Amino acid sequence: MNLPPLRGSRESLVRQNERAEQDGLLRVKDQDDLATLRRQGELVALPQLISMHVDNRLAANRRYCRAWTGHFLTDLARVHYERFHKPLQVNSAVRTIEYQRHLLHINGNAAPAEGDIASPHLTGEAVDIAKKGLTPSEVAWMRAYLLPLQTAGKIDVEEEFQQSCFHISVYRSYLTPRSEETPSHRPELLASGVQ
Repeated sequence: MNLPPLRGSRESLVRQNERAEQDGLLRVKDQDDLATLRRQGELVALPQLISMHVDNRLAANRRYCRAWTGHFLTDLARVHYERFHKPLQVNSAVRTIEYQRHLLHINGNAAPAEGDIASPHLTGEAVDIAKKGLTPSEVAWMRAYLLPLQTAGKIDVEEEFQQSCFHISVYRSYLTPRSEETPSHRPELLASGVQ
């Protein structure tokens, strides 16, 4: 199985923002807002796992995400590690509007800080998984793992090439039971067929 890249689109960004609104998630304005959300437990620390590490360039105060995003990362990293025996790397997680505005000045690929296509990182639902260091087999496996979750409406994926990452928005519904999934249709089983 060799799937094409999971390319993003304007429609995908609009959908990511709409889903965040439906889930009642506000964009994180600044450092004070970020600290408040952490204190309230609305944002949790990125999982600390053998199967996943965080890029050391990511600031400590931005190593947070929504609880369901943390669960997704734990699941993805565990299954990937079982298959490839090496960790995945998280390059980015939550961002503030303040930081996103700064990023726009230094990264022409960055999404806006406001509007219907604002960066989903501002809600804490989105993470970027590095493609750098992944073999072609691992990239193919990632596509095969992520596509069924996207089709089921649990996540949205934008495979980026300038920044070389999988940008993934994880929705609150990721934690709801997937009764329609039989064991043979789980993402990790579909991805296991990738060579």
